[in-house]
Amino acid sequence: MENIYGIKYTKPEVVLLQDTGIGVAEASARTCYDSFANSENDVIKDIESKMPDNKMCDEINSIEDSSLLDDLAWTHFHHSILEHANLSYLVRGTSRGVLQEHARHRIQAISVRSTRYTMSSLINAFVASMGDREFFIDKILGFDMFVTSDINYNKIEIGAMFDKLAYQQSIVEDFNSLTVAKSSLHLLEEFSISSDSELLFQALENGKKKRNVGDAFKHIVTDNVKVDMVVTFNLRSLKNYFTLRDSGAAYFQIRWLAQEMMRVTPKKYLDLIIKGK
Repeated sequence: MENIYGIKYTKPEVVLLQDTGIGVAEASARTCYDSFANSENDVIKDIESKMPDNKMCDEINSIEDSSLLDDLAWTHFHHSILEHANLSYLVRGTSRGVLQEHARHRIQAISVRSTRYTMSSLINAFVASMGDREFFIDKILGFDMFVTSDINYNKIEIGAMFDKLAYQQSIVEDFNSLTVAKSSLHLLEEFSISSDSELLFQALENGKKKRNVGDAFKHIVTDNVKVDMVVTFNLRSLKNYFTLRDSGAAYFQIRWLAQEMMRVTPKKYLDLIIKGK
């Protein structure tokens, strides 16, 4: 947890899901120079005389060092061969603001938690509140949905979300049809008599979810909302990412993410893209 500009933030968590190894990158470089025989890795030498079988491919993908890759990366700056190595990271608890920054890195594959499909509990909390602002705020606080960890600040965020939803409710004639699945509409009438917001919330949560409920309500969330994602970089793009985003000039939240990604990146990759690692 860090205090930035007077506000406390939580940092993201990162796990390396997969890495393809540096062996294919060396094989690619050796193909360019027809220099398989010069490799310190026996399995690379063997490529000169035969096509790799499954066993050889496994050995290629387990290579830990390559003097040629090091020479190309740091002496000749021939980085295109690094594009043959790929790493995939699972990121939890970064922000929508970081997601915007990530979009500026062209060469990556990214899959992100969708607000279209994952806002149903938030909307159920608003519907169940039946106008009770404090119920909504307390319920959303329990969702741990912001990168900021200051309760008073987060209450302001949630209160603003309530106000936006309440305004939309006041001007949309059939608001309930946007928020609740048709099979659950009867619950609103049943629980309106008892005014038990918690029971209504649980009933809505246990019922069928409204499909794409986020389409009508994405506007209520801010850059402060947490997102999860899986991102895959080739090693050349990862070099660019770490160079730019581990810089002191980078937005502090994406710098935190880059640092966590770097922390879980095996040394054999870092040696090729970051001096002194």
